[in-house]
Amino acid sequence: METTPVIRPQTPQDDDAVARLIAQAFGDEGTAVVDVWADVVARGLDCAQLVAVEDDDEGRVVGHVGLSHGWLDARQALVDVLVLSPLSVAPDRQAAGIGTALLAAAVAEAERLGAPVVVLEGDPGYYSRRGWVPGAEHGIEAPSARIPGPAFQVVLLDGHEEWMTGRVVYREVWWEHDATGLRDPHLAQVEEVLTRRSRPAAPR
Repeated sequence: METTPVIRPQTPQDDDAVARLIAQAFGDEGTAVVDVWADVVARGLDCAQLVAVEDDDEGRVVGHVGLSHGWLDARQALVDVLVLSPLSVAPDRQAAGIGTALLAAAVAEAERLGAPVVVLEGDPGYYSRRGWVPGAEHGIEAPSARIPGPAFQVVLLDGHEEWMTGRVVYREVWWEHDATGLRDPHLAQVEEVLTRRSRPAAPR
């Protein structure tokens, strides 16, 4: 019988399990995601890591989410913001609400840390159902034109002010690993899917 996982801060004892989990959750891209996140952590750019752990004798790590440092290049000032990536759920525990719970916990942690905005790249169909909206709706631009507009999602927190608009700037680690946005042919495929979703349904 599956139990409801407990969400808590990651500890050093979780590190190996988290690396395996990320690799499994991201499939063919898993090794690359593990590498970039390990580099984020090694450079001290991670601001929080949360894990979902099975509430049983085994205590298996079945979910993980990371928050790291970024900037919003607003006209008035350079604003510290948080980037949510990666979000990982064990393949055999997906569609069980773990990702939703991790997202909510990460937003709460970002609020506690005093961040005004959290940003991410992801499926708008998934994240919009969980309270995220396209950054463009609030004048917040993606760091690369290779991130389709609907996929660049944000959550505004209590510290957000109206003047906080402009382009998000990722830290250099994401660029060094070429882990910002997508590249063709994958980019073109995703854009086509998003275009089809946005077309109005044909009348019957």
